[in-house]
Amino acid sequence: MRLQLKTSAVELTLDLRDTPTARAVFDAAPFEARAQTWGDEVYFETPVSAKLEADAKQVVDPGTVCFWTQGDALALPFGRTPISTDARPKLANPCNVLGTLKDFALLGKIKSGDKIKVERAS
Repeated sequence: MRLQLKTSAVELTLDLRDTPTARAVFDAAPFEARAQTWGDEVYFETPVSAKLEADAKQVVDPGTVCFWTQGDALALPFGRTPISTDARPKLANPCNVLGTLKDFALLGKIKSGDKIKVERAS
C-alpha cells in the first residue's frame, strides 16, 4: 500500500506496512488537511480514529510514517522534535508505526498551514 502526499512545495510517497491503522488510512484516501509542525515533524489530521497497536513507539527514525492516536493525525518526523533527547525524533506520545518515507528531508519544505492532499498512489 502506498499513498501520495502533495503540497504546493512537495510530492512524496508513503510506503505503508500492512497494519490495521495503515489500512484504515489508506481506505480513507483521498482526503485533505492543513499541515502543522512541531520541531522537525509535520503532522495533520485524518478522517481516521484508531487505538494504539502493540508495536507503537515514541522514539522513531526520521522518515517513519506514524499515526498519533490522540490527535487522529499522521505524524511525519524528519528530525528532532522539542522533546528529543538525541538525534532521533521523539513523538509527543507513543504512535502507531505505519511505514516509511524515503525522501523525508523534503518535509522541511512544508510549513504550518500548508494544504496537504493525500491520495492512493497508482
